[in-house]
Amino acid sequence: MSMKVSTRQVDGVTILDLSGRITLGEGSVTIRDAVRDLLAKGQKKILLNLGDVNYIDSSGIGELVSAFTTVKNAGGELKLLNLTKKVQDLLQITKLYTVFDISNDEASAISSFTQ
Repeated sequence: MSMKVSTRQVDGVTILDLSGRITLGEGSVTIRDAVRDLLAKGQKKILLNLGDVNYIDSSGIGELVSAFTTVKNAGGELKLLNLTKKVQDLLQITKLYTVFDISNDEASAISSFTQ
């Protein structure tokens, strides 16, 4: 199953709705390209909605970290939204749960970005 990304804007925050699997190859490249495109357009408030992501492998985790670092280095913010139980457990096991700003509520996630 391939990864799908749809983009929408809410109050100056760009939300990437991801669905499918974030794995070595297509899924991780999809995220990298989407994040780079947004930064190139000057959009630095990025929220990754992972509600429909059913699987992430180690390469996918690496891609999330890479996206986070890329956005941070560009002076932006990247946050995660709607983690599934599986993905949440994975981030806790890898100690990345403390690195990312994670929300379960879209409205509060959007308002948490610095204005």
